[in-house]
Amino acid sequence: MTTSPTRNSAAPLAANDRTGLATSPRVKLSRRRISIDHPDPHVGAQLLADALGAVDRDALDGLLKQLVKASLIGQKPDEANLAFMISMMKSIAPRDSVEAMLAAQMVSVHVAAMRSACRLAFIDDLPQQESVTRALARLARTFAAQIEALSRHRNNGERAITVRNLSVQDGGKAIVGNVTQHASMIIVPSAAAAAIDTGFVSTRDVGEQVEAEQGVA
Repeated sequence: MTTSPTRNSAAPLAANDRTGLATSPRVKLSRRRISIDHPDPHVGAQLLADALGAVDRDALDGLLKQLVKASLIGQKPDEANLAFMISMMKSIAPRDSVEAMLAAQMVSVHVAAMRSACRLAFIDDLPQQESVTRALARLARTFAAQIEALSRHRNNGERAITVRNLSVQDGGKAIVGNVTQHASMIIVPSAAAAAIDTGFVSTRDVGEQVEAEQGVA
């Protein structure tokens, strides 16, 4: 009797999980050494470099040293904190050196922001609360700016505009779903749009009129 093989399915680590991320090695910290936990050191380094977007071993070593310093808790590197930061970098999935550096900054800023939030919860002095609150707000704004910078880099420097809600009058047509348009778009004035709806002018005439008003040759 022939039986079909049984597949063991595992839940994905994240929504944007990539093949191989779950098998990338962990990083171990000793007194004065950063080591990659893998039977073959060269294979382990390559797997981790691919996950973090490092182009070579020098880039990987540099990223790991910077993350170790950013993971300090009580003036000592924290292996659990470092593992969290590396995991977050892997989930961001940097695709080149710019994204690798930006992802490292993003996880470092996030860790600093959460430290500020934790510190704020234990401060009773009002002046200190205001100081830590300002620091936390700056870190939060920086993190939001980093997300936007990553998005722009991945979209070749263009700001993406996503339209999620659209009102359609009787007889009109619309696309069902989310529509994303980059920054190179023409905005039709409301008066011109009304003229199209009433049928007094064609869309071609309105386009020429808009170009003339915007100074487009």
